[in-house]
Amino acid sequence: MRDRFGESLGFSLDRFQVEALDALDTDKSVLVAAPTGAGKTVVANYAVHRAIAAGRRAVYTTPLKALSNQKFRDFAALYGAGNVGLLTGDNALNGAAPVVVMTTEVLRNMLHADASSLGDLGVVVLDEVHFIDDPYRGQVWEEVIIFTPPGVQLACLSATISNVGELADWIRTVRGPTEAVVSAERPVRLFQRYLVGDRTSKRAHLLPMFVHGHPNPDCLATDRRGGPRPSRAAGGRRPGAASARARSRFFAPDPVAIVEELGNDDLLPAIDFLFSRAACDAAAAACLQMGPRLTTAADRSAIRHVAEAKVEMLSDDELRALGYGPWLSALEAGYAPHHAGLVPPFREAVEECFLRNYVKVVFATETLSLGINMPARTVVIERPWKLGGEDRRLLTPGEYAQMTGRAGRRGIDHVGYAVVVWSRHVAFKEVAAMAHAQPSPLGSSFRPTYNLTANLIRRFSPDEAHQVLNLSFAQFLVDAEIVRHEANHAPGRVLAGEPQPTRRARRGEIAVPRGHHRNAPQTALAAEFDRSIEVLDRLGYVAGWALTPAGDRLASVYHDLDLVVAELIVSGALDGLRPSELAGVASVLTFEARRSRGQARRPDRVPERIAVALDEVFDVAARIRSAEEAVGAPVSRALDAGLVVAAAAWARGRDLEVVLDLAALAPGDFVRQIKQLVDLLRQIATLAAPGNLGKAARAACRALDRDVVAASSAVVPAGGGLAVPAVPAARRVPARPDARP
Repeated sequence: MRDRFGESLGFSLDRFQVEALDALDTDKSVLVAAPTGAGKTVVANYAVHRAIAAGRRAVYTTPLKALSNQKFRDFAALYGAGNVGLLTGDNALNGAAPVVVMTTEVLRNMLHADASSLGDLGVVVLDEVHFIDDPYRGQVWEEVIIFTPPGVQLACLSATISNVGELADWIRTVRGPTEAVVSAERPVRLFQRYLVGDRTSKRAHLLPMFVHGHPNPDCLATDRRGGPRPSRAAGGRRPGAASARARSRFFAPDPVAIVEELGNDDLLPAIDFLFSRAACDAAAAACLQMGPRLTTAADRSAIRHVAEAKVEMLSDDELRALGYGPWLSALEAGYAPHHAGLVPPFREAVEECFLRNYVKVVFATETLSLGINMPARTVVIERPWKLGGEDRRLLTPGEYAQMTGRAGRRGIDHVGYAVVVWSRHVAFKEVAAMAHAQPSPLGSSFRPTYNLTANLIRRFSPDEAHQVLNLSFAQFLVDAEIVRHEANHAPGRVLAGEPQPTRRARRGEIAVPRGHHRNAPQTALAAEFDRSIEVLDRLGYVAGWALTPAGDRLASVYHDLDLVVAELIVSGALDGLRPSELAGVASVLTFEARRSRGQARRPDRVPERIAVALDEVFDVAARIRSAEEAVGAPVSRALDAGLVVAAAAWARGRDLEVVLDLAALAPGDFVRQIKQLVDLLRQIATLAAPGNLGKAARAACRALDRDVVAASSAVVPAGGGLAVPAVPAARRVPARPDARP
């Protein structure tokens, strides 16, 4: 089977791919950690191929809806549209197909709701599994790994991480035989450069970042007086502090100058990472106005074709409100911004045009470094630091590796380039240390949410529920021995293979006998779980070790404010609202201002019926917060009513331009917020059916999911039907393997 699969690829497999495929052929799960663009997708595709050949189903999960849409298109082209399904918060297409692409949250919800529906499942692909470290969403990956039925293979794909062995040990402990396959080799060699503007020179200096494996003395010289010339490393200065003379001589070139420099050195196409949406928009506008036009007439024709296919569902009024004209002009000149403030049809057009080499420069925020397939010859990091509140911090080695991983297109470029731009806030020696360091080890964000607590009570006995907590990666990192012990006595299932030998105990580590883990020292997770139960008991969701009817409802609420949502339905606080009013009131549960200070906010002026309902909603949230504080449980996040007026207006049918003004949000943010609100209202409609609240929630969903919101959920075929090669043949090999040694 593998030989036939390999022949279909048209290229020979790399060593790590062969190792991973061998592991899958012996019915092991795999954890593949390799740099971006190394070819991890080949492993995923083979796992799917094996499952289908065995007459079983395959699930491919991703952390992003946009990435799910991309994978859906890829698999539909490979297996035929009728054999591939898509399940996200936006779409439910052909969910019973042999291959189903879905967001990781959807799979987690299915596992809790009815795992028996996945009885014919052969493999689950967990793309971007390093998201397990994400402080907001990482828990979902842990729940999927723990609750996926036994006998189902896992194919876990990750960027390079430093503790891959530890993560593989945990998966092996929980799931059974698992092979860790690691590759540190990039498919395209990376050359790292430092770009410095110099007022004594007509051109900026594009300098090698390292010479013979050490930081380039010429670059180090920019931290001190003088210029780029051989010198000893700077010493004795506070990190990030350059002398007054250095600051006056050196500067960071602007985006127009950067593009011109890259063009002169044959380093396009490029992704220029900026950590500000406004900066991305301004850079594209400046290049359109003052920079060179980077496209041919054929490029511009193809760009317009792709863009028009993506925005076909939008009206002229919506396009005008979204700034379609200026955006398209920049796109046709070869420049484009890419960030979450843009609506999905705009972002998808940029992605496709860049992938097809029509657009030559994309100015992006760091969100582009995740998931979406957009390789470039060069990656530019204009600002090697990020703002965290009022403080600046250097990019982490993992963030740097994730972004620069896009540099170098396999099969097209001989080498890729990572260019860091000089900054007065960061010394070069700090940049060199960041570029040279290994990514930080993955941690865990696992915690017993109220929904998880309700599901554990519903499915397991008290001892078994605590066993599940001890199977978490969080607990594994604290004490691997407890996890191994509980895995050998897993509730309701038998793991294949022999029990894994215990590792030598770490200093201070104590072996805990079965049945005594709760009282010999008690774990933090177990204690938090018990506090969650106490909160639910105070509010009437559990009685002893059993769920009340309200608890049964809570077990089906998947939201970060799960208990607040359930309590609002139980209390009747949302009853009697019209659909548009319900949309506005429910938005306090989904909306979070980008720079929120964590304080509950109420709108100044709203209709009386909405104001009364909001008072009840905030009272419910306060009652839950009091219960949490009383038992020492983590408190639920504050509500934010900043979208109430705009959400109600959109549900009443107001025009996009008016609503965007009311919301004071970027179009992409508004669309994302409304889609999250629709997802919540769909849950409320299901949980409250068949009463009036359910009817109002369904009507609110229909009213909200229209025009630009609906268009942003559509899965448009790549190219809009235009048959063109991925990269024009004349451009497949660069003129020089290394334009600037």
